[in-house]
Amino acid sequence: MSRSPLMAVKAFWQTRVKKRPLVLSHAINSRCNMKCNFCEYWKQNGPEMTLQEIIRLLDEAKDFGIMIYNAWTAEPLLREDLPQILKHARELRITTFLITNGLLLEKRAEDLKDLDYLSVSVDGISSYKEIRGVDFKKRILPGIIKAKGLVRNPLLMNCVISGRNLDDIEELIQLAAELEVTIAFEPMYEFFGIQDDIWNNIGVRDTEKYRKTVNRIIEMKKEGYPIINSYTYLNMVKDMDTHFKCHASELILNVTADGTIEHCRVEREPLGNVKDGLEKVWKNSLEKRKQIPVNCHKCLFFGYVENSLLYDLNLEVMRHYKWM
Repeated sequence: MSRSPLMAVKAFWQTRVKKRPLVLSHAINSRCNMKCNFCEYWKQNGPEMTLQEIIRLLDEAKDFGIMIYNAWTAEPLLREDLPQILKHARELRITTFLITNGLLLEKRAEDLKDLDYLSVSVDGISSYKEIRGVDFKKRILPGIIKAKGLVRNPLLMNCVISGRNLDDIEELIQLAAELEVTIAFEPMYEFFGIQDDIWNNIGVRDTEKYRKTVNRIIEMKKEGYPIINSYTYLNMVKDMDTHFKCHASELILNVTADGTIEHCRVEREPLGNVKDGLEKVWKNSLEKRKQIPVNCHKCLFFGYVENSLLYDLNLEVMRHYKWM
């Protein structure tokens, strides 16, 4: 949530009064330069929207009142036309986010001059190579160091807590402080369709150690380390507590690489296509968007949970969740 009172008022008007989404979350391509065995996104390599189609999407999103454009998956930095996309969003005065694995960040950092917020997926330090097959200090860290001085707001390292990086978490938080960047945590979500032996290797199975690790994250936040998550959310993560009212489908418009509009990144239920028009799809999918969360599989993705809690005016989250 924005610390700007004006933006907060606009967000309230868009979501509460007009009942329209605040965020366009766009899977900007279907390609990836990492082949992590626990990820399903790179396996869906298929058609991608052209630059002109994305430009039209942004124009329509602006007219629809959307204030934030989030470019992510499979790997946004593989798009050569990314600077033109970000520039157009900025010209429309849409706040821009980008999520990257960081492998191309050192090479392309200067292409992000029109980006407002950058998030780099960092799942550990010594454990990073085991998890993603790449040496973190040699391949990812130089890009983070270069990019953090180029983007307008503090760079975010996003860490997915798994069974393989529990011993790395405290050192990773200390690194974030040393680099003067921020850090966020969320637990690994075990997507359907990935083999059981993969989850048995990387999933959280030692629950006692996991809880101790999350407790240490909470302690370090209290000590002043740059952890952006709220205490409410971190305690939910510790207990794997998914008892919250999800408003993701009210706040976020999810668009896939080929232009399909989906309910969310977990349920993946198609609602329509950008070619049908954002407003038309939004109106026609109202009942479906209401019904799906009733029986959904419940995730703890911090972007969904924290913003849902903000939507419900949770005071602790309003005080301590500090992404924007």
